[in-house]
Amino acid sequence: MNYQETVNHSKVTEFILVGLSQHPASQIALFWTLLFVYLVTLLGNSTIIVAVWGEPQLHTPMYFFLSNLSFLDLLFSTSTVPLMMMNALWDFPTISYNDCFTQLAFRAFLALTECFLLAIMAYDRFVAISTPLRYSVIMSVRVCRGLASASWTMALLVTVIPVLTVPVSFCGKNAINHFSCEVQAVFKLLCSDTTLLESLMMASATISMPVPLAFILTSYLRILVAVFRIRPTKARLKALSTCGSHLTTVIIYFGTLIYIYLKPQNKESQDQDKIFSIFYAAVTPMLNPLIYTLRNKDMKSALRKVALRTKSWLSIT
Repeated sequence: MNYQETVNHSKVTEFILVGLSQHPASQIALFWTLLFVYLVTLLGNSTIIVAVWGEPQLHTPMYFFLSNLSFLDLLFSTSTVPLMMMNALWDFPTISYNDCFTQLAFRAFLALTECFLLAIMAYDRFVAISTPLRYSVIMSVRVCRGLASASWTMALLVTVIPVLTVPVSFCGKNAINHFSCEVQAVFKLLCSDTTLLESLMMASATISMPVPLAFILTSYLRILVAVFRIRPTKARLKALSTCGSHLTTVIIYFGTLIYIYLKPQNKESQDQDKIFSIFYAAVTPMLNPLIYTLRNKDMKSALRKVALRTKSWLSIT
């Protein structure tokens, strides 16, 4: 995001992250909690990626997109949680202007990519259930790679346009009431005209949240119609079971986004948002591997094979 220094205002070169600095007793507990969550996130998502790419039985479109989702969760968690952990050990830590906006833009890019990817995963489930005989033809390797690339590219464009085209300026205030450079907290410090920026952010939010969510809802409505046409009850339940993990992820992810960004803002909600942002940035990426493995027989089988190979390799070495 471009920087323009305004007349009679000091240039902001760094920001102060308030976090839990006013509650020092909670900082150590926050550090150890984040450390545990981050390690579980790394282990869970890395294991899914290794299993998907190492086991032929998981070389299907659904697991290809799942490995993309796990990679996204790894990047998103790594871009936020280590900084939160480090800041939890300091009172009123600081972050440079450039680092702050780099983190802000990178997190926005990853969050938007996940929105688009979840929409593509809903389409994949719709094709698998409504046209199972043509599934492998419609969702070919080339199509899957193209759809995944499109989600990353679209998110990059939606992120870059507001960041690079709108100049902003600060009025000397540099205390961010958050654990990291969160867009709403930084936005409150601006003193320049934000009309164009607000318009672009609204357009970006519309493209990245309501549109994918509407696409997901439409896909699931059509999935329900297709499922009701399946006569054997057992086959019907089996078809629905393939959607359960994805639907759970959608509810958690979009529900969290809606709570954070669409509810009215006030002083009390700002303090609540700081705590809730931990769930969004740290806990959600940890939950996805659990959601996709606890009731998935194919994934459990693949993970057992990976564990046996790892054990054999360790015994040899």
